[in-house]
Amino acid sequence: MTELRFGVAVTPTLDLDTTRRLAAVAEQAGLEYIGVQDHPYAPQYLDAFVVMGDLLARTERIQLFPDVANLPLRPPAVLARTASALSQVSRGRFQLGLGAGGYQDAIESMGAPRRTPQEALRALDEAIAIMRGLWRADASVDHDGEFYRVRGIGGQQPGPGGVEVWVGAQGPRSLELTGRVADGWAAPIPSYLPYERWAESNEVLSRAARDAGRDPAGIRRVAQLVGTVEAGAPASRPLAQSGADPVRADVAGWVELLTRLATEQPFTAFVLWPEQADEQQIRLFAEEVAPGVRERMGERSAASRSPAERLSAGDRPRPRAGSG
Repeated sequence: MTELRFGVAVTPTLDLDTTRRLAAVAEQAGLEYIGVQDHPYAPQYLDAFVVMGDLLARTERIQLFPDVANLPLRPPAVLARTASALSQVSRGRFQLGLGAGGYQDAIESMGAPRRTPQEALRALDEAIAIMRGLWRADASVDHDGEFYRVRGIGGQQPGPGGVEVWVGAQGPRSLELTGRVADGWAAPIPSYLPYERWAESNEVLSRAARDAGRDPAGIRRVAQLVGTVEAGAPASRPLAQSGADPVRADVAGWVELLTRLATEQPFTAFVLWPEQADEQQIRLFAEEVAPGVRERMGERSAASRSPAERLSAGDRPRPRAGSG
């Protein structure tokens, strides 16, 4: 069974002390990822890459990624250097969430060119190729493309394990690009990609990967869900089936939902976007939801093995809750 990973998204507000405290709780509670939103045009937010550098310096184990970086405002050669430096100083704990750029008015307001959706995707394809070249220590990159030109730039190797590129793909063409060239898919939150489109989107991505001669299982799938882990009674209706409503359920409801997403779809990572960013939400997700999903997935995996295999693996029947 592929190892499941869990994380939390934080907003880089001007209240840096709160962001630091939430990141410390996420690491202490055992999460694997922190995603940091990237909105350079918004004065109420600090620069995501500066914040990630600060958090990487204050943590030891957890990985960070921009959720997702705005490519039109960050030239790929410079972005490659930033990513390799963050990876080096953190000993391989930085991954690159990357988007083609969705807010064209805001992008243009900062001096970057306005692009059509098709142009933005071609630029993204070019950018990934440039960055991959620049992450090879022995490289000298020359690129004369439609959108970017790089001449004789030497490569710089990232930290251990390199840098993975997770594309925040939404439409069919961007999903196909992700399947062809990316290391992962940072699925947009449901307000951008409603729940009912997730399964189809995964299939588009997988089909593109197969057509490109890649193993779809090798592409990391990161589901991102806005919501609240609540106390009290479980939800009375199926969760995250359609629309974009936040998930509001108790621990058992969240465990059931994420287990379903991990079995019915190829998601292997889950990032919570808490409606109310506080320590309690992070701890509930990390210390109760994540272990519950891992246990459920382990039980399903064990159930698929023969009795002899389960005994040899050390599996033993467990008493049901409440039994003597």
